[in-house]
Amino acid sequence: MLLACLLCYGGFTALCLSMERHHAELLGRMPTLVMRRRLKLAGGLLLAVSLWAAVSTTDWALGLVDWFAVLMLSALLLVLLMPYRPRLALALAGAGLLASPIVMFVPS
Repeated sequence: MLLACLLCYGGFTALCLSMERHHAELLGRMPTLVMRRRLKLAGGLLLAVSLWAAVSTTDWALGLVDWFAVLMLSALLLVLLMPYRPRLALALAGAGLLASPIVMFVPS
């Protein structure tokens, strides 16, 4: 479930960065249209891969329930961090995406 959580948080952060306001606040520049589209695609793909990670550990019934719980948890964490510690939110997403290949090989 840790892999699904890391991928969900990274996906939501990519979707957050695809918005002009958040992109300018976090990175200090306005995103181009191509950059916004790539971030939306990356966010959607990360969320889809997180669904695979959640379902692959258990069957579909429990995997979907776990995935929705991870979705809510990662979205809540991002929403709580953005107003107060936006740089920490971005750093956590980067660290989570860097750690996800390692977490993939850790036995659950």
